Amino acid sequence: MGSWLEGKTLAKEIKEEVKNEVAQYLKKRKEVPGLVGILVGENRASKIYLRTKERNCERLGIRSEILFLPGDIEVSLLKAKIEELKSREDVDGILVQLPLPSGFNAPEIIACIPPEKDVDGFHPFNLGNLMMNQEGLKPCTPLGIIELLKSREIPIEGKRVVVVGRSRIVGKPLAAMITNENGTVTICHSKTENLPQVTSEADILVGAIGRGAFITQEFVKLGAVVVDVGMNNLADKAKVEEMFGKDEKRQNDIKEKGYTLIGDVHPHVIDKAEFLTPVPGGVGPLTVAMLMRNTLEAFKMRRNLA
Repeated sequence: MGSWLEGKTLAKEIKEEVKNEVAQYLKKRKEVPGLVGILVGENRASKIYLRTKERNCERLGIRSEILFLPGDIEVSLLKAKIEELKSREDVDGILVQLPLPSGFNAPEIIACIPPEKDVDGFHPFNLGNLMMNQEGLKPCTPLGIIELLKSREIPIEGKRVVVVGRSRIVGKPLAAMITNENGTVTICHSKTENLPQVTSEADILVGAIGRGAFITQEFVKLGAVVVDVGMNNLADKAKVEEMFGKDEKRQNDIKEKGYTLIGDVHPHVIDKAEFLTPVPGGVGPLTVAMLMRNTLEAFKMRRNLA
């Protein structure tokens, strides 16, 4: 049996570093980073995510706001709101919570955010810098994965890395980061032929396909490092018991919420892998920590403090 590669401890360390640095700037300059999140519509999960980010900002001394906008807002008005934030000197980071309601073109909206305030790292300018291995704000989840691997001294250089999922939020930027770290990367997706054969060649396997427990032991090479990015709700009691046995926490989840959170990787993969990130408690905490650090970096870059 392998070991759980949890991200909570590292996330806590990173946030503590951010908190200490923010406190220094408050003392020396009488100003702190400012982050504004925009929520369009009534997506419950998105609202929870933004509230989580808001609480983290409060704990770290970062000033934060959330703009709640109706789901039927005109595109021109949404762009005008972003334009207002663009001109505010007290706003260092702007994020538009995804997914947006149907009818909105997410890349078009994200392109309205100035690159220097794009703390999610999704603006074409920042993604271009990533592809060119230049300095700049980088997408939070892939950045957290790289930090987690480095923190445990898991080598990337020269290793075969397979990423299952090609989203612009995780899969594609992570592939660029791995390449920049001299890893050899393959991106797989729903159209990949012989998927288990391809993934079972990976020294490091990343599951980011958005399908609960999709990656099973047959997908994994013995002794591989497996990173699970997925977040899926599972309500089937029989399947929960098959995956987790009589785990008390999982049973309580079912009783209290009607579901438990699982990743894209079946938990039994721990029996074959050297490391497996848990869900929850693996990559998720690092995504938030990287957002806090990106906000601080944006604050510093805009003031030539970096």
